[in-house]
Amino acid sequence: MKKLFVVSVVAALIAAACGPSAAEKEAQRIADSTRIADSIAAVQAQQQKIADSIAAAAAADSAAKAQEAKAKAKK
Repeated sequence: MKKLFVVSVVAALIAAACGPSAAEKEAQRIADSTRIADSIAAVQAQQQKIADSIAAAAAADSAAKAQEAKAKAKK
């Protein structure tokens, strides 16, 4: 039983020693933050593109209706 405890403690220490260092953790945190910021920017750009498309369609629809009204007024 004592050997099993010692072996498990040694295994736990080896597992803890094999983990990433503080510098690696910080680099990963920065990379994750950058990736998240890039994802947010991409979503915002897509939303802006959709909003611009809707505005262009609305403007074209308004122009078409104005043209149609002008044509009816001439008749």
